[in-house]
Amino acid sequence: MPASRWNSSILEMLNWLYEEQNGLEELIAHPIIPRVVQNEPETQGEADSPEELRLQIPKILPVLPLRGLVVYPHTAVPLTIGQNRSIKLVDDVMDGDERLIALFTSRDPELELPGPEDLYTIGTVAMVHRLFRAPDGTMRLVVQGLARCRLQEVVQQEPYLKAVVELAPENDERGLELEAMARNARSQFEHIADMVPSIPRELVTSVVSLEDALQTVYTISNFQRMELEEAQALLELDSISDKLHRLVSILAREVEVLEIGQKIQNEARSEIDKVQREYFLREQLKAIQRELGEVDEQAAEVEEFRQKIEAAGMPEEAGKQARREVDRLSRLPAAAAEYGVIRTYLDWLVSLPWAESTLDNLDIAHARQVLDQDHYGLEDVKERILEFLAVRKLRKERAIEFSQESLDEIHRIREGVILCFVGPPGVGKTSLGRSIARALGRKFVRMSLGGMRDEAEIRGHRRTYIGAMPGRIIQALRRIETRNPVFMLDEVDKLVFDFHGDPASALLEVLDPEQNVEFRDHYMEVPFNLSQVMFITTANQLEPIPIALRDRMEIIHLSGYTESEKISIAKGYLIPRQLIENGLRTDEITFSQAGLETIIRSFTREAGVRNLEREIGSICRKVVTQIAEANGNSESTESAPATVIDPAKVLELLGRPRFFEDEEIARRTSIPGVATGLAWTPVGGDVLFIEATRMPGNKGYQITGSIGNVMQESAHAALSYVRAKAESLGLDAEFFEKADIHLHIPSGSQPKDGPSAGVAIATALVSLISGRPVKPDVGMTGEITLRGQVMPVGGVKEKVLAAHRSGLKTVILPTLNEADLDDLAPEVRQAIHFIFADYIEDVIHAALEPAPTELAPEQDVSETK
Repeated sequence: MPASRWNSSILEMLNWLYEEQNGLEELIAHPIIPRVVQNEPETQGEADSPEELRLQIPKILPVLPLRGLVVYPHTAVPLTIGQNRSIKLVDDVMDGDERLIALFTSRDPELELPGPEDLYTIGTVAMVHRLFRAPDGTMRLVVQGLARCRLQEVVQQEPYLKAVVELAPENDERGLELEAMARNARSQFEHIADMVPSIPRELVTSVVSLEDALQTVYTISNFQRMELEEAQALLELDSISDKLHRLVSILAREVEVLEIGQKIQNEARSEIDKVQREYFLREQLKAIQRELGEVDEQAAEVEEFRQKIEAAGMPEEAGKQARREVDRLSRLPAAAAEYGVIRTYLDWLVSLPWAESTLDNLDIAHARQVLDQDHYGLEDVKERILEFLAVRKLRKERAIEFSQESLDEIHRIREGVILCFVGPPGVGKTSLGRSIARALGRKFVRMSLGGMRDEAEIRGHRRTYIGAMPGRIIQALRRIETRNPVFMLDEVDKLVFDFHGDPASALLEVLDPEQNVEFRDHYMEVPFNLSQVMFITTANQLEPIPIALRDRMEIIHLSGYTESEKISIAKGYLIPRQLIENGLRTDEITFSQAGLETIIRSFTREAGVRNLEREIGSICRKVVTQIAEANGNSESTESAPATVIDPAKVLELLGRPRFFEDEEIARRTSIPGVATGLAWTPVGGDVLFIEATRMPGNKGYQITGSIGNVMQESAHAALSYVRAKAESLGLDAEFFEKADIHLHIPSGSQPKDGPSAGVAIATALVSLISGRPVKPDVGMTGEITLRGQVMPVGGVKEKVLAAHRSGLKTVILPTLNEADLDDLAPEVRQAIHFIFADYIEDVIHAALEPAPTELAPEQDVSETK
């Protein structure tokens, strides 16, 4: 079935019918409906009345197959035929007197030449009324359905189909229910016609005026859109009541579909009308403003952007992009969705500090004074900043001599510097960035990278996304309003690399001095020069930082502080700050040297001074509470008596000590089989105890303590060496035949790994087997080989500082690590006796107590006190 009967060809035919037959309304309202009979001899005395036309239907009729169309009785339908057999059929019919044909619909509308088996068996006997031959060779005719018929037998297939047909009249029914359903069908069709403008009003008037129920069904079905199967099923129903039920159901569904479509169309039209109304009103407002000599708001905004672009000092590419976007903005109505997107983009472009920069303070003496005032120690960092200032100053004085033209065309003069401060927490990495900015006279901006997992945070989102914004680099520069700040990227080792993205790869362009001169943010789409920025990154450890990113930065290590340095920092920085924060006067509280030493040794164990400041703050708050309680409700402005913070006062205010380094080491190493190792951690160095014990068994070896693969390999290597060298080390060779060994590294909840515990593990095993305890004031570190060589390790400075904090007097190191002692403060080198070992025998000789003179052979040495 076609989508709609009211296509252009049918309308043309209807117009032709209207002209030829005095109008379509007359044809439908007063159709020629003869009384159809089949092979009935005329009875004597039974004559047709003047209003009745009696028509005899032959038993054999030519069959015209229809594709996608059902013709009903009592209806006039235009047809277009083009097949040769159909044209031959119509020519022969028109040559006869009756001009009758049988119309049967093909089951498959796509079939070109349907045969007898492809046709529905119920069709319509029709009369050809008009014929029109078109210039394209097709034939157009108007047929009027007369009565239903049934296909009985095909008697001819060439040159066209002929068949025996039998009339199949509908059941003759009457009644009020039938009339009510017919009236309902006519009413619904009228409602549909109101929503479909293509249905002529004359047709609607004719349908409404119908009185016969069967004619109502066929006439409405002829013009109503429905599927081919529905149309044929309606024809095949014998009961007029069933036909009306089926037709009313189809009409009700069509009304619902049309109403929904009309609702959608009205909503869309109202939205379009609203936009058009606003557009016309704005155009009228512009015209009125022009007449009054005023400038409209949009034009003023566009002109303001043009002025800002000229004043921003943009490079050529950025200026061209900005002017292009301004031209687009001027041609768009303010109500357009893209207007706000372009306006936001231009606002970002003109507000960036393309040419704004702060003037560097190149006074080296001033910079040194500021750095010393803000931070104690950290000489490596301070020297690097002073070198940067000296180079800037000298190059400025010799600017003509050393210009860009003096280099090749590929390499550029590097303006900025990219540093990476690596050290444990609390040593002042972040605050050092602020101090550097103050020394240089630059603005400071900080961005935390911890947990960042999306590279769009660095490069921004493309403008195609809704709510897109530049990356945080560009946002920070806009906020700071200068192109040469000190830019701190904090916690660069805490970046996240997963399926969400890889922000470290995005940082490669930012932190590469050869590339960041043309940094392209995805949102901005134009290059921005980052070469003037001093980038400073911070990290607790280097290993998580990708190698490519690490290679682009100048690494500066910040180690932990010694005890004397912590005391100096507390006196010069921490105590004054805590006095101000807690509202104390300098004459109300005094920290003695011994009191600070007690806080550092018994209440903190750290490389930095963060916990030290917390404990000082806690003491200050308790003193403030005592002063407030002593004053009661009076508002006295006089200073309270000075409180001296000595060791006894520290214990009174902070409670019992948390750490017992000296006592703990002496107590634990008093038993054979325990060695004191030195370890490196992300928060600084630490003391690590290696414990070994024996039990009855046969060569068993168990290792516990949440250790990694490398440390397990070191433990096995140490055991293999001790077993291989048992005789030369003075050990009982039969010990391993009758005992199992359990090696444990305490603090089992903390993961531990690395090769530097090999020396301590071997020493603990020899101590266990020989029964000789390890000296309580000895710490050691180093990697061991199967041949007993002691190999160098890393983190020596942090490990020695940990030994110094713990009160160890002797530290055993690999000989190849002797050069690392140059990084230590003189006070540390003087306080500790260093022993350098090439072989494990040197370590055992220096670490173990002398052999006991009286020890029973069968005594369990692991239990010797």
